[in-house]
Amino acid sequence: WLKRILHSAQPRFFRPLFGGSGARQTGAMYKFKEIQTIPPAKQLVDIVLSKTNRKTPTVVHPGFKITRIRNFYMRKVKFCQTTYGEKFGKILEDFPKIDDIHPFYADLCNVLYDRDHYKLALGQVNATKKIVDSIAKDYVKMMKFADSLYKCKMLKRAALGRMCTSVKKLSGSLSYLEEVRQHLGRLPSINPATRTLILTGYPNVGKSSFMNIVTQANVDVQPYAFTTKSLFVGHLDYNYVRWQVIDTPGILDHPLEDRNTIEMTAITALAHLPAAVLFFVDISEMCGYPIPVQVALFHSIKPLFRNRPLLIILNKTDIRKMSELSPEERALLDSMKEGAEESVHFFETSCATREGVDAARNKGCDLLLGRRVEQKVKQGKADSLRSRLHIAGGAPPANRPPYIPESVARAKAGEADADMEDGKQEKLERDRMEELGGAGVYSVDLWKRAILQDPSWKYDVVPEIMDGKNIYDFVDPDIDKKLAELEREEELLMQEAALRNDEGVLKEFSKTQHVLDELHSRMRQRRLERKLAKNRNHAPTMRKGRLKAEEVEEKLNKSGKDGSKVRARSASKKIRSSSLLGKRKREASGGAVEDAGGRTGSAARAGSARSMSRMKGMPSEEVAQSAEKQRRKKMRLHQKLGKRGEADKHIPDWKPKHLFSGKRGIGKTDRR
Repeated sequence: WLKRILHSAQPRFFRPLFGGSGARQTGAMYKFKEIQTIPPAKQLVDIVLSKTNRKTPTVVHPGFKITRIRNFYMRKVKFCQTTYGEKFGKILEDFPKIDDIHPFYADLCNVLYDRDHYKLALGQVNATKKIVDSIAKDYVKMMKFADSLYKCKMLKRAALGRMCTSVKKLSGSLSYLEEVRQHLGRLPSINPATRTLILTGYPNVGKSSFMNIVTQANVDVQPYAFTTKSLFVGHLDYNYVRWQVIDTPGILDHPLEDRNTIEMTAITALAHLPAAVLFFVDISEMCGYPIPVQVALFHSIKPLFRNRPLLIILNKTDIRKMSELSPEERALLDSMKEGAEESVHFFETSCATREGVDAARNKGCDLLLGRRVEQKVKQGKADSLRSRLHIAGGAPPANRPPYIPESVARAKAGEADADMEDGKQEKLERDRMEELGGAGVYSVDLWKRAILQDPSWKYDVVPEIMDGKNIYDFVDPDIDKKLAELEREEELLMQEAALRNDEGVLKEFSKTQHVLDELHSRMRQRRLERKLAKNRNHAPTMRKGRLKAEEVEEKLNKSGKDGSKVRARSASKKIRSSSLLGKRKREASGGAVEDAGGRTGSAARAGSARSMSRMKGMPSEEVAQSAEKQRRKKMRLHQKLGKRGEADKHIPDWKPKHLFSGKRGIGKTDRR
């Protein structure tokens, strides 16, 4: 139990990362992604000056008191100084200090960004911050002795100008720090003190493939060297704890000073991370490097493996077996054990078939766990853990003897075999499941062992919820009696319904409804006709032309009847109203005198007057009728176009210029 607690306890020796403030540091890893963006120097000047103009007063007059004018401009200078100080202070606080972070990250920053260049850039930012403070202090002191608005304004301009000039000189350092910030944000989150496995070796020997198998990482794997150009981190679970696996770039066998940045990242991880090292050797030589060259690399970086569990992974055994190696190559591999402080473990693996991968992973984790526990015991951390634990001990009380089931007691006494021989042993649910179709098909009988008053009740269907209520809340000892009363009441209702003649009532109602529907339909039709007649603005035009008066008169004369009344009747109907009431009034007038054609005196006089008015200036009656037709047709066109008459030549303007030209002023768009 102590071993498990020791290797699962979190380390507590992290130093603060960000400028003496431990609030930004978590207990597991550094947060480089929280560093804020650094604007270029010119953009930083614009930001500060704009903020100064927005956050300070902007109105001042020569008539103000000189003390008020001085305070006005002094406030602008001090605000500008404070804003620059906040910006530069945030940069110095966010970026890690090389001397205060873990040696792994310190050396990694040295390899990637050059420690001297990094410190110089931060130093220039700090120096510029002090210069801005001194400029503001000097010019505020001079403003106290200014005796006019002009002098205060010129001193303010000079102060802000000198501040901006000093900030613009930082353009190179700010650009460099922005690149460092972007690169730090892309670094993997490596915890230098947690349980770690490091994969190293020549390029293209199978490190990334091994990592993709043992973790959920998705590292790019290609059939050429240096596919991995930086550190990649994956995670796995083993023995109920979390592990991180680091895939390093390939290393070549040449002096340390000749190695490039990619190789130095792998050297940095090997030098500073207390982890189990898995050195990969490609025995098939498909990576392009023979076995002697790979063994030489192992011997050259052997000092980095000191005080660390070491495993030699003989990879790609699916292409070439160990039995196919020559004696010289076997001797070279055996030489890797020489001079080691601890035992070196060899594992034959194949990432293509996954043979030996799990065994190598488990062995590396076990070796590192044992070493971590030993270190914590030596450092005295086990005593602090032991003091926080209480282990209950002692004999059980006499008044509470242990309870041992009869089946267990009989099994201990050897009676289990006798039961099996008698065939009395009950069949297990697993065996019954296999007989009845297996998992997913077999359904467990949950009511088989239910203890009820009547065993036949076991499989009765009882709803749990009805009408949104829990049935169990309404269980009543008199429920049978109440149920009988409900059934009796239901029978009475059914008998009452049978006595009523509902079908006859429904038939009568359907007939009445049919009559009402027809009546309502006719009402709607008349309403629609009235609406259409109201909207008509001229006399309806017949679809089929009627006979002319001459044709009707000729037809009547041929048949032996008097056709002279037809023309007089048609002329009078064009002017008089043809309503039934007017006709009856005319017929009822007794004092009318008929002319030779049979018409009354008043009708004859009206007809002759109308014919004389139409014939003025016309050679014949036919010409007058055609002119009347054209006049009426013209009037209908005027009525359709909405004209007042023939002289109405007005052309409406639907887009008047005074409403649709020029700029749209405030409050003048409601008429458009």
